[in-house]
Amino acid sequence: MNKFIHYLESQGVELKLIITIIIIIVLTLAFNKLVRWLINRSFKKESLNLKIDPTTFKFFKNAASLIIWTIAIAIVIYSVPRFKALALTLFASAGIMMVLIGLAAQQAFSNIVSGIFIVIFKPFRVGDLILIGEKLQGKVEDITLRHTVIKNFENKRIIIPNSIISSDIVINDTIDDPLICRWIGVGISYDSDIDLAIKIIQEEAIKHPKCIDTRTQAEKDKNIPQVVVKLIKFGDFSIDLRAQVWTDQAFDAFAMHYDINMSIKKRFDMEGIEIPFPYRTIVYKKDIQTDSKL
Repeated sequence: MNKFIHYLESQGVELKLIITIIIIIVLTLAFNKLVRWLINRSFKKESLNLKIDPTTFKFFKNAASLIIWTIAIAIVIYSVPRFKALALTLFASAGIMMVLIGLAAQQAFSNIVSGIFIVIFKPFRVGDLILIGEKLQGKVEDITLRHTVIKNFENKRIIIPNSIISSDIVINDTIDDPLICRWIGVGISYDSDIDLAIKIIQEEAIKHPKCIDTRTQAEKDKNIPQVVVKLIKFGDFSIDLRAQVWTDQAFDAFAMHYDINMSIKKRFDMEGIEIPFPYRTIVYKKDIQTDSKL
């Protein structure tokens, strides 16, 4: 702040104007904080009654801050004659400046427009679990004018520009329908009892507290199992089975998958079901030459 004041004094700005600028900055900070507090309060109040999506409120809060600070900067420029003259000079050469500013701000405007489209069309919302591309997965924490903030499962924040996330493939695990079908794949040896293996997989999956029954009454009447296990492939070393396990919380699906894997492995060991691994036979060239001589 002291450096800013010295700079203004060096530019011939009077103390009265310096005080005015400081007052404008302080009022802007206070007003911005008040507006954000009112928006938060309004959201909390309405969300209890209407269950309103927080995405719009977060985006509107960030947009309101941008508008407030833009107005404050304009007032400061108008209050200081030197700044006002500089602004007029810049506007006088608006042709060249607009081209330069347009090129420099092209990506920024693209992010803003993409952010507006995200808020309007809602391919994802704050709180959703999404996968972007093939690697970036996590919970949406915030959607700003420029970027989207995602918290991954390592508690790291991934900052992705809105223009990039809008042009990529997004897999949303929690939009509209919260039910998640988790595929759990297990390979068993050709010598193992396949019926026993399927029974163990079903029992261990059903025992998990996060596993839910999504069958209709008609499916229950037809004796369709809660956990369906299919033989999906005859591999080189194993018979590959896949279980369809349902849960109603996307964030619980990963932990449920890992827990069931552990319990299946323990049951397989107890019941004598082998999970095969590839065998390799190594033949040394020296041995081949010796055999050929004999």
